[in-house]
Amino acid sequence: MTDVTYDDQQGARFERVRLTGATFEDVYLDGARLHDVDLRGASLRMVDLRGLRARDVWLEDVDITGDVENLVINGVDVAPLIEAELDRRDPDRAKMRPTDAAGYREAWDVVERLWAGTVERARTFSPEQLHERVDGEWSFIETLRHLVFATDAWVCRALLGDAEPWDALDLPHDDMPDSPPVPRDRTARPSLDEVLVLRADRMATVRRVIEGLSDEALSGTTAPVTAPGYPEPESYAVTRILRTILSEEWHHRQYAERDLTALESGSLEPGSREPASTT
Repeated sequence: MTDVTYDDQQGARFERVRLTGATFEDVYLDGARLHDVDLRGASLRMVDLRGLRARDVWLEDVDITGDVENLVINGVDVAPLIEAELDRRDPDRAKMRPTDAAGYREAWDVVERLWAGTVERARTFSPEQLHERVDGEWSFIETLRHLVFATDAWVCRALLGDAEPWDALDLPHDDMPDSPPVPRDRTARPSLDEVLVLRADRMATVRRVIEGLSDEALSGTTAPVTAPGYPEPESYAVTRILRTILSEEWHHRQYAERDLTALESGSLEPGSREPASTT
């Protein structure tokens, strides 16, 4: 197998080239033109498809998750239809888009209630299963560690001004560059109870912020934290910070439930399971 790394192929032409089973990592294809290309069975993760134009395509048995806006299929913008259907299926989802302080308190009530049920479910799994990755996604333990990081970054640092709120078990998103002093220990294997202690502390912090929130405060911005870290030292709208936390909590719980179901049913594709410590 050939490895091509740090190679600038801008403007190159590939014709009658077989790349079946190839792996593309940190590859830029922006502005590329693909004609008569076979993508059957391809797997795309963390792919930026904004501005994509696809004509004369075969789109069957396709599974897509992500942020969907202005998606026009055969002349119809299906994004609003998707949003409406998702809200219909789960009325709590619409509560993750609050517009006033009372709405944020209601949204956080929902987050706490739903996560309590998910954690109770997770306790029925073995410690080994809670460290298993399904289809390359984070394990349950890693998901909780990432949510600790998200709270530290956006609430403790950006909103409350703590320049270095990090715990050693914080887990940033994989595509984030190393940003000292933010920790990134991918090999750590803490127990569920160990991580839940951190989660309880961070969720209590968010609860205190939400309880003290006013409609006036929602319209404000933060003072920049100038010390190195994440997010970048700039001013942020309070609504952006709180919406970010709600989004993180909502989506990662859904991912966790999905993967617990896969572990529970054993309906995993060959090679889709891996221990979290392998990355």
